[in-house]
Amino acid sequence: MVEDCEKQCQHQSNSDSRSLRSFVIFTVFLVLFLCYYIIPNKLSESWALTVGLFLPEKFTTRAINVSLNRVSALTSAELWKPPEPYYVAYPYKYNLVLNEPEKCQKENPFVVLMVPVAPSNTAARDAVRSTWGSERLVGDKTVSILFLLGLPTSEERETLQQNLLQESEKYHDLIQRDFWDSYYNLTIKTMVMLEWLTVYCQNPSYAMKVDSDVFLNVKNVVNMLLSAPKQNYMSGLVARNAMVLRDPHSKWYLPKTVYDPPLYPPYALGLGYVFSLDLPVKLVKAAQIVKPVYIEDVFLGQCMTHLGIALTDPPDGSLFNTFPVEYNRCRYSKLIATTTRSLRDQVEFWKDLQRPGPYC
Repeated sequence: MVEDCEKQCQHQSNSDSRSLRSFVIFTVFLVLFLCYYIIPNKLSESWALTVGLFLPEKFTTRAINVSLNRVSALTSAELWKPPEPYYVAYPYKYNLVLNEPEKCQKENPFVVLMVPVAPSNTAARDAVRSTWGSERLVGDKTVSILFLLGLPTSEERETLQQNLLQESEKYHDLIQRDFWDSYYNLTIKTMVMLEWLTVYCQNPSYAMKVDSDVFLNVKNVVNMLLSAPKQNYMSGLVARNAMVLRDPHSKWYLPKTVYDPPLYPPYALGLGYVFSLDLPVKLVKAAQIVKPVYIEDVFLGQCMTHLGIALTDPPDGSLFNTFPVEYNRCRYSKLIATTTRSLRDQVEFWKDLQRPGPYC
């Protein structure tokens, strides 16, 4: 009888142990299931993108789709239009959609090139990548490059966004935030660029904002910066005493109700300007106070004036050119930046400049 009781107790104990183990295993699988399948669906897309390195691709893709659907729901099926003339939605919290948070830490560049470009303009990005964007080492100085984008505004925006996701996975050089990408939002694009530099790129000495339709001589950029100040420095083609255009038909028209003074403060023209990396945090703070205008380079000039920081003229007035310069090897070997008439010109000029032999 005692032996039977002992066997029964032992059997009961073994049964309880198996039940406990089964319960623990079930609980662990339940937690994993919740974390892996339920939680990413419930939390915000910004959270999903932040931890995207640890999530399956379907979740990061879904997060982008959710972001696109959210903004799409706020608008009609028509192409994006500014909510009102000359309105700039800044300051505002714009979320990252695509990011390269470790770019500057991994590459440790001397200068980082920031190239604003439309989401649909893959050709421009490819042209830059195949020409001056491929120059990653000048002497012992590393150069990094990133493209800045907002959200596509066309009717094919969902397809475009999926293409951008694939492009980002291939090249790892896209920074995108959730504002509508348009000419009237260039100020927003510039400010989110400065915000990104403040958070993710504090190690380099300099950054350069350069348009995608510009021919850039990277060697000359680095050589100029070798002797440039490392604080409160911004240089490029500096406009001084520029008149505010009051012609309503002008691309750069500003009414007095938006900007009353007849002259702009000094500002570096947007085709390309360089600045020390202590400036972004200062400019972002100033932008919380200064009323924004949609002309992005003018707005930075306003912020610089607010900060009491003077712009620096380049050592040679012919280094930056807002109108396309006729090509010859000698001239292009000496300039820093010039607009070009076509992407084809940009590519051919760069290739010719790489040929062995004297420039002049």
